[in-house]
Amino acid sequence: MRRIAAAVAASALAATLVSAPALADTSGSIKLSGTVIQSCTVAVTDAGATLNILSGSSNVAVGSVVENCNDGAGYTITVASANNGTLKSSATGAQAVSYTTTYDGTNGSGSSFAVTRSGAQFNKTSNVSVTVPANAQAIAGSYADTLTITIAGK
Repeated sequence: MRRIAAAVAASALAATLVSAPALADTSGSIKLSGTVIQSCTVAVTDAGATLNILSGSSNVAVGSVVENCNDGAGYTITVASANNGTLKSSATGAQAVSYTTTYDGTNGSGSSFAVTRSGAQFNKTSNVSVTVPANAQAIAGSYADTLTITIAGK
């Protein structure tokens, strides 16, 4: 008899739990979150300009750069020369020809220089130009260097 009474009590309790409505609060909340990764890019366009070494070239537009960086603290653009700021030739007797680069109004020479931005920028176009002093005694031949433009968030 005790077994039957216990079984009936357990069944009644189970029925009550199944059929009883769940208690609900009057409000609730859902936490939302998202993440934006840092993204800094440059798109470099080479203007295909030719520099006049014999009579000199002043502020010749050699290219442009479109900067995009979503770092709120800003970013740095670095302009680096493969030949330490000189045009070099493989011609016998040729001497390297120094030049000055201007990036968005900032002048630099030598191996590299940097331009610092204080905040995020999107689709900012910056011009790159080069000034070569006249060298009437330059040896015949092709002279070249490569500028590499890099961007890095802070």
